[in-house]
Amino acid sequence: MFVHIVQPGDTLSLISSRYDYPIAQLRSVNGLEETNIVPGQALLIASYVYRVQPGDTMSSIAKKAYVSLEQLKRANPSVHYNYLQVGMKIKIPNISNYIAGTLQYYAVRNPELDRSLITDFATYSSSISIFEYHFGSNGDIMNNLNDLVAIETTWKNRVTPLVTITNLTSEGFSSDLAHQVLNNPQARNNLVNNIFYLVSRKGYGGVNIDFERVKAEDRDLFTGFLRQLGERLKPAGYVLTIAVPAKTSEDIPWLKGYDYGGIGAVVNYMFIMAYDWHHAGSEPGPVAPITEVKRTIEFAIKSVPRRKLIIGVPLYGYNWSIPYKPGTVASAISNQNAIKTAMRYQSPIQYSKEYKSPFFQYRDQAGQMHEVWFEDVRSMSEKMVLVRKFGLQAIGAWQLTLGFTPGPWLLKKFFTIRTV
Repeated sequence: MFVHIVQPGDTLSLISSRYDYPIAQLRSVNGLEETNIVPGQALLIASYVYRVQPGDTMSSIAKKAYVSLEQLKRANPSVHYNYLQVGMKIKIPNISNYIAGTLQYYAVRNPELDRSLITDFATYSSSISIFEYHFGSNGDIMNNLNDLVAIETTWKNRVTPLVTITNLTSEGFSSDLAHQVLNNPQARNNLVNNIFYLVSRKGYGGVNIDFERVKAEDRDLFTGFLRQLGERLKPAGYVLTIAVPAKTSEDIPWLKGYDYGGIGAVVNYMFIMAYDWHHAGSEPGPVAPITEVKRTIEFAIKSVPRRKLIIGVPLYGYNWSIPYKPGTVASAISNQNAIKTAMRYQSPIQYSKEYKSPFFQYRDQAGQMHEVWFEDVRSMSEKMVLVRKFGLQAIGAWQLTLGFTPGPWLLKKFFTIRTV
């Protein structure tokens, strides 16, 4: 598989002819409902045969395929890389032999949709964390999900369903709620017991803890809670996973509540939410810049076993009105809808070489200018390369209902997904 960047004058027909790749497959792999592609758009060609184009070198082909030059040469021992000819067929090496255990999030909708989407994504998932249950200040679980079909479908497809437990309230993630429960031994014990009961009663295979905005003063109590929960779950064969914010040092005040080393010692897997460096309330910019993702990985592996780490990627970006005014809020947009928007307004897509992130600007019908940053097959591939380079467990996504049509193809390219 390799990536083609649309050039001015390109059409799907021309690209299809250039690579001897069917238009129907090109549209299907990339989720293209329309054909009006734009310059700068990245298209995944799900073929392991590459036809040499004018100006190509073995190095440029390797970059398009996200493989090393040595891997490409080994796959083509009879090709003299200094004498490539236009139209020559080059074999793209299969690098999917990296065993990975993915964790994907899924927000339940209704049984019919749950069954369909989970079945579609099961082949590319090791575990699916179903979102979400939350708790009260006394440790009681406060809601009930219509999640039985989602759980059954996940198991049926040899994927482990996890229940997501959050500190969400009607006002968002609550530091105070987490503080109350963590500092009250009775409430903490009650929450541990209620989580165990929920897992066993509904038939989950484990838990994903997503406590956000944990206070610095609760750092050790939070790790202690996870240890207590793990000790309750492990004898019954349940797994304990956690979602944590991305940290690049211990000097960030609002992230001191998360002790990577302590947490990593007691959980099975740690899903790092490696996104939202720019967010709805910030100025425009890359949501998951590769520079920061790499720094996060380098920091995490100092205290957490590499094979416990799962790098979370966003299946969304943000759409800002520009010029940006402090206090305004951008709207979230799925990666797939971001591409559709660029196509709708015929806005060329740019790509930050520094951040490895795509973006574009457009003017809407009302005359308002917008700037959109999102993820595409290039930026996702760069993150998958990092997972392999650093020897991590896998990559995971927030969240499946947002959709990203080429995503499963990329997972298939870079990994062999471990199942139950």
